This record gives sequence, C-alpha cells and structure tokens, in this order.
Amino acid sequence: MSKTNEAAALDQTSVIHSTFTLERTFPQPPKKVFQAFADKETKRRWLIEGEGWNIHAYDADFRIGGSDASRFDYKGGPELTNDTQYQDIVADQRIVFSYRMTMGGKPLSASLVTVEFTASGKGTVMTYTEQGAYFDGGMEAAKGREEGTRWLMDRLAAEVAR
Repeated sequence: MSKTNEAAALDQTSVIHSTFTLERTFPQPPKKVFQAFADKETKRRWLIEGEGWNIHAYDADFRIGGSDASRFDYKGGPELTNDTQYQDIVADQRIVFSYRMTMGGKPLSASLVTVEFTASGKGTVMTYTEQGAYFDGGMEAAKGREEGTRWLMDRLAAEVAR
C-alpha cells in the first residue's frame, strides 16, 4: 500500500480523544440557567433551531435515564443526529449526559459531558466539560466540537436573557 493510501485508510478509521472545559458566567441565577437545559421547548430553541437549520425530529425526556433525540440538517446538507442519555441530574447544580452524533448516517462522535452550575452573587458560573471520542476527522473534529459548543453557549446566554 502506498503512503497516500495508508494515510487515507488511517484517516477513515481513526479516533481522537479530546477533553475541553468551557466556563461561562451568566447574570441569571442557577435555577434559570439550569431550566434552559431542562425545559424541552427552551432547549430546542438554543440547541437546534436557527436560520438555515431544518428540524426533522426532536424529542426530550429530561430525567436520569431519560433521553433526547434529534434529527436535523443545515441548508439541506447531510442529516445530523444527536442522541443523548442523561446519567445524573441534580436540580440547579449538575447535569451529566452522554451523547452520540452521526452525519449522513455515519458515526461522528461519542461524548460524556458534565455541566455544573455554581451560584456567583446573583448570577451563575456554568462549567461545561466534554470528554469525547471523535471519529475519522482527526484533531480538526475535536477542535470543531469545541468551537461549536462555544457557539451554542452564546445561544444559551441569549435564551436565558429573554
């Protein structure tokens, strides 16, 4: 096998493990920020809706052992799925969930996420930690997930400010 073919074969079967932590301060109390994750319609607005996004399915069951499932695309591109299962929930303090994403039916990633909500004055410090396995996209996939999560945190902040 040539070096080019070896590199292509490696890229098609690779997995990159990466962890990132994002911290965000909100002027709203922990209960309000936590609720943006817990309430089905609120979460849908900041997580999967937006200009250019087509939502094909969305369901949410926010409880330990519960799951969320969504199917969507961006401007008619390949279909994306996000399947989440809640591992631990402590009201207004912590959410731990695992999630799996696909693109065009192909596995994209599997992650474990811990979101912590800490009171700070009248506001909240939210700490989001993701431990992920990103398939076949190398470090760019891991970096892209962190950038995408930062974008989602901006949308979350706008939602809780409503």
